[in-house]
Amino acid sequence: MTLTEALARHPEPMSVTGARRSIHAGLSARGVRIVVLDDDPTGTQTVHDVPVYTRWTPEVLADALGGGEPVFYLSTNSRGLESSDAARLGHEIGEGLAEAARNAGIPVEAIVPASRSDSTLRGHYPTEVDALLNGLHRAADGVIIAPAFFEGGRYTIDDVHWVEQDGRLIAAHETEFARDPVFGYRESNLRRWVEEKTDGAVRAEDVVSVDLHTIRAGGPDAVADVLRRAVSGVPVVLNAACYADLEVAVMGLATVEREGKRFAYRCAASFVKVRAGIEDRPLLARDEMVRTHGPGLIVMGSYVEKSTRQLTTLLAESQALGVEVRVDRLLAGEADAEVRSAARQIDAALAGGRTAVCYTTRRRLETGAAGFLEAGRLIMGGLCRIVGSLEEDPAWLVAKGGITSIEIARSALNVTKAVVLGQILPGVPVWKLGPQARWPGVPYVVFPGNVGDERGLLRVASMLSDSEVSDD
Repeated sequence: MTLTEALARHPEPMSVTGARRSIHAGLSARGVRIVVLDDDPTGTQTVHDVPVYTRWTPEVLADALGGGEPVFYLSTNSRGLESSDAARLGHEIGEGLAEAARNAGIPVEAIVPASRSDSTLRGHYPTEVDALLNGLHRAADGVIIAPAFFEGGRYTIDDVHWVEQDGRLIAAHETEFARDPVFGYRESNLRRWVEEKTDGAVRAEDVVSVDLHTIRAGGPDAVADVLRRAVSGVPVVLNAACYADLEVAVMGLATVEREGKRFAYRCAASFVKVRAGIEDRPLLARDEMVRTHGPGLIVMGSYVEKSTRQLTTLLAESQALGVEVRVDRLLAGEADAEVRSAARQIDAALAGGRTAVCYTTRRRLETGAAGFLEAGRLIMGGLCRIVGSLEEDPAWLVAKGGITSIEIARSALNVTKAVVLGQILPGVPVWKLGPQARWPGVPYVVFPGNVGDERGLLRVASMLSDSEVSDD
């Protein structure tokens, strides 16, 4: 069905004038710091003028908490870790945040933890949320489950999470994302999804739901009434089909938090934007991103079908040089030779004024979950070595896929801090790399694997290189 059909029996959205300004002012007045632990860097895909950190040393956390911004991101890449390692990392960061807050004279209670993850329900839930709260020595009355991401066509309606594909809504469990070799799932109803992911520790009937009728007919006060019932860390499904729904829901959430209720958030990118009270801004123009003319570099590690279709279109309809990194060689002890070969080809292309596209073999590995993660680490290590060994400097850089983006930034480019400039396409953020980075000031496009149509990557490359592209 279409989104219109799915919403046919629901009231129209309720619009609250100045909602985000009010939300932002409330955070500032209370001195709240929303700390977003992003399990890959694509969670910055809705925000602008927000700092993002790729490390969490005591010095970095002190800088982040002392910066005065009501929201900042810690890009953890925990989706690329084993569950136990993700738990250790979440606990470590929670403890580090608590210590940094005490040292800065900031009440630990002012830290509101947000675990930003995939809008198609992949990731370490509930492991990461539990570990973060334990590290903060924090109990929560409830955990908000808010995976809606409108720029990517993800909606939660009647507790069911939907993914829009070719203008039709598909229940999330029927998509390719539900067949992920590490994070696969069977349920699209988020109440039952919670029961599935907690192995029955939380029953579906015990999960609280803030439904669309409550949001659209009752407004913030009705939402607050539902949230006041949250106790003992109960999961709370937040239905939303547009930003107006999230604004109303967050206003109700802010009310009960001011009253003393404590929540953690497990959410996608749209929720963070509203909870931080960040206003909309237009998509970025080229002169807001690129300082110099010249060819760029695109690095693609994402294996989802959408990314492969985008790669095929880009190589077919542009002058970019495709450089295939053969995964079998990376995994068979021939990584050094493969890295040298790819780097030479990319350097030659950039020196000749041609954009290069470095991509891994498109065949998905047939292995179990643990083997898939280990192979992924080896492949990512190869990509990082290629980028790190380049002698030519690109004018711009695109990384396709969340894990690819953070590992290239952190390992190949030495990025500790960046600023999110905004978006080049809906749901596709652009970072400005800090002065400590290998290529400071270069625009870094963090292109999620599951966002954009088949021509999305071509549009991005064409805009950055200032060349014309047809939308046909």
